[in-house]
Amino acid sequence: MKTCLVVDDSSVVRKVARRMLEEMSFQVREADNGETAMERCQEAMPDAILLDWNMPVTDGPHFLRALRKRPDGEAPRVIFCTTENDLDHIARAIEDGADEYIMKPYDAEILREKLESVGILARAT
Repeated sequence: MKTCLVVDDSSVVRKVARRMLEEMSFQVREADNGETAMERCQEAMPDAILLDWNMPVTDGPHFLRALRKRPDGEAPRVIFCTTENDLDHIARAIEDGADEYIMKPYDAEILREKLESVGILARAT
């Protein structure tokens, strides 16, 4: 079973993302900031990470740069899920190591498409 770590300071966003991912047969873990997310990755590296940009303690970009420096940190496919939609933010996310970018709010169809595009889910035929 594929695993996904949902990193967002909003418990509502985490709950909605969890429901969508579990319907796609993912095992889901959660973190409310980048520091907790790094602890979860040290426990068990997920296949995918849905990552919020703006969070307390450690924000998404700082977490992502630290993740990608780890020996096993290139493995997870990281999808930024944020309201930050200008080209500068998108470019920075890609430079920091994000594989994809989703604008909030998103639905299950958009999430599935992004997970397919990064190779975590098989494309529907």
